[in-house]
Amino acid sequence: MPDQTLKQYSRQLRKDMTDAERPLWSKIRRKQINNCQFYRQRVIGSYIVDFYCHSARLVIELDGGQHFTDEAIERDEVRDRFLRNQGLKVLRFSDSEVFENTDGVLDKILEVLENPP
Repeated sequence: MPDQTLKQYSRQLRKDMTDAERPLWSKIRRKQINNCQFYRQRVIGSYIVDFYCHSARLVIELDGGQHFTDEAIERDEVRDRFLRNQGLKVLRFSDSEVFENTDGVLDKILEVLENPP
């Protein structure tokens, strides 16, 4: 069972979406992409992932500027390794990718959904 603190924090994150999460969520929610159900700020293990599709075993992470320090890159690698060990596929996009190339981000997500590992 997830830690109660993580669960409460994930609820708060759902209320306070980032500027990059908003446009992507508007395109993937309500089974708009490949009829797949996505969830926001889902607790998996001791992590909260930005978006998760259970049927495709797919995690989507959006990375703001704080993710590009050496320390953050290392933390993200540990996190991604844990998620992959759970049998999940992890896609990472920078916030700027979402802002500047939303269609390209959606194309990549669709490609993964249509071609599961």
